[in-house]
Amino acid sequence: MTTPEETGNAPKKPSAMITIAVVLVLSAVAAGGGWVVGGMLAPQVEAAVPEDEAEAHGDEAGGEAHAAPKVVALDPITTNLAYPSENWIRLEVSLVFADMADDAMAQTVHQDIVAYLRTVSLQQIEGARGFQHLKEDLTERAALRSQGKVASLMFRTFVIE
Repeated sequence: MTTPEETGNAPKKPSAMITIAVVLVLSAVAAGGGWVVGGMLAPQVEAAVPEDEAEAHGDEAGGEAHAAPKVVALDPITTNLAYPSENWIRLEVSLVFADMADDAMAQTVHQDIVAYLRTVSLQQIEGARGFQHLKEDLTERAALRSQGKVASLMFRTFVIE
């Protein structure tokens, strides 16, 4: 018996050039498919308009330029919690007013936040859920106290000791 190597009928290995060509073609097909699918799934983003042009277009169209909301940083709040009373909370918040900032209203909201924090227990604000509930409660109280003038409340710092 003779082996295939002896007769010259040995199986041929594909050349390196053919392998590279196949890999390049498959990569191009994959990149093209990703580009097409990405174009279909991605939201269409409008080009950014510089601020000066936006104001000029707003004046030409007869529309008013939208006023940016006013942000008022409240004084830092440090108070003890209701339970356990040896735990202290310190937070710094900012109020985002929908229209015009009102410093007197901001001080009223500040005092309301202090009074509310004195009724909160540590167990109520533990964890991510507790923090989220605290933020929602404070935002709702600020909106109620300001008759809807406060659009939102932003935490700058939050420390429990």
